[in-house]
Amino acid sequence: MSEHLLALETSCDETAVAIVSDGGQVVASRVHTQIDLHALYGGVVPELASRDHLARILPLVDETLREAEMSLEEMTCIAATAGPGLVGALLVGLQTAKGLALASGRPLVGINHLEAHLAAILLEDEWPTTPFLALLVSGGHTTLYEVQDASGGEGDRERWSVRRIGGTRDDAAGEAFDKSARLLGLPYPGGRALDQLAAGGDPEAVPLPRGMMHRPEPDFSFSGLKTAVRLHVEREGVPEGQALADLCASIRAAIVEPLVKKTVRAAEGLGVNEVLLCGGVAANGTLRQTLEQALAAEGRRLFVPRPAYCTDNAAMVGAAGWMAFRGGGRSPMNLNADPGWKPGGVGPHHV
Repeated sequence: MSEHLLALETSCDETAVAIVSDGGQVVASRVHTQIDLHALYGGVVPELASRDHLARILPLVDETLREAEMSLEEMTCIAATAGPGLVGALLVGLQTAKGLALASGRPLVGINHLEAHLAAILLEDEWPTTPFLALLVSGGHTTLYEVQDASGGEGDRERWSVRRIGGTRDDAAGEAFDKSARLLGLPYPGGRALDQLAAGGDPEAVPLPRGMMHRPEPDFSFSGLKTAVRLHVEREGVPEGQALADLCASIRAAIVEPLVKKTVRAAEGLGVNEVLLCGGVAANGTLRQTLEQALAAEGRRLFVPRPAYCTDNAAMVGAAGWMAFRGGGRSPMNLNADPGWKPGGVGPHHV
């Protein structure tokens, strides 16, 4: 008979709750986005995010339990994101999880948000075999990880060890999308609007820099792209019609090309044949398709979670939670939120 885990995610501007079985099946999942709340300000306002999480988290827990037709007492453990993220937002989900754990007598497992993005692939029918390379791309993170088996030969779904091999030196890929969109006056969330306009544009219309693309180290840089877009707008003005679509397509190409080339090069350097793409920007169809084709040309395979599990959600926290719980990971009730928590391996840990 299956066991079930209740997972909470409140690291930024999505309030999410999910119930995940020990076999990796998502029994129920609810996500409330705060896009409309923050649109007026053109970005996430931490205080508003925390207050909204506080108002919505318990009703979402109730809705998720009702959807699954289960009770809190039927859960095996409670998992919650403990970092990284906005400290106030993290505390709402983490403290709620502590209360639920105490009320039900179930253990608590604190989860790293970035490790949860990696674990999201375990919610699919297939996942990469260790060792593999992972590219995590989101609004605040662009990082390459080497993922190895740390389960002592007990199975690569049981426990992973994660080692950072490279990442952005400045802006993340998601920030490059959003900041460029803001310079063009596009509505929030800007990255999504820019990507939609890019679909009808010429990616070679406007020459834009590809930061560090030809450097050997597996690092990225996108701050120069933002500056180039700003200078282009100051010189030419904000374009309209086809010219706007062309500029958006050129911006997208300047972000995607370094991500793809550096990832392929890193896979070659590690000698791995399987690559995971995850994080919010992994939902970008152009990035997924371009990376898949580039890897296939080298005889390598790409794994990507479905779009709903790329963006912030609690199901991925549940997947990481099971990995930690099965490996013996338990968190104390004095566990605190850590907005700067670095990934140290999806698996048993005490924070």
